[in-house]
Amino acid sequence: MTAAPARLHFTADDEANELIARDPLALLIGFGLDQQVTVQKAFTGPRELERRLGKLDARSIARMDPGELEHVLAEKPALHRFPGTMARRTQELCAVIDDEYDGNAARIWEDVSDGRELERRLSELPGFGQLKVRSMLAVLAKRYGLELDGLEEVVPQHPTLGDVDSPEALERYQAAKRAHKATLKAQG
Repeated sequence: MTAAPARLHFTADDEANELIARDPLALLIGFGLDQQVTVQKAFTGPRELERRLGKLDARSIARMDPGELEHVLAEKPALHRFPGTMARRTQELCAVIDDEYDGNAARIWEDVSDGRELERRLSELPGFGQLKVRSMLAVLAKRYGLELDGLEEVVPQHPTLGDVDSPEALERYQAAKRAHKATLKAQG
């Protein structure tokens, strides 16, 4: 994989954009939070969580008292509109990273042989459904330059966060995402 980008343009907060670009755990937590809130809200969450905890560490988060983590996410302003659910999901995500990848989130994609295996690994993460997995695959391929055999077969052709390389591209992506979801809903 090539070097991480200096920032991802998923929020209006430059510190948050830099954190999710350089810290794989922050990126995965942002994706985990990206449900029933705006992209901007989801991906500023890891930076605010880091501020509140002092650092982002999968092992520490996985071993926190669940009520304490829920309190941290619920503290005003809340990191998500459903802080209890997202605290549990974040803790479950960190537990998988701790147990399966020795606390190193980047190992999910660094220690993988091909695109299908990476897709499988991402789909096994708590809270990562098909759309989220495919968007994460696109980010790794298009923003990080990840190259794996068969990756092009699992990276979606529709617009994803992987196509976002500027604030303007984020606006275009969000419009395209709404249209794509409407198409999927119409198809049943």
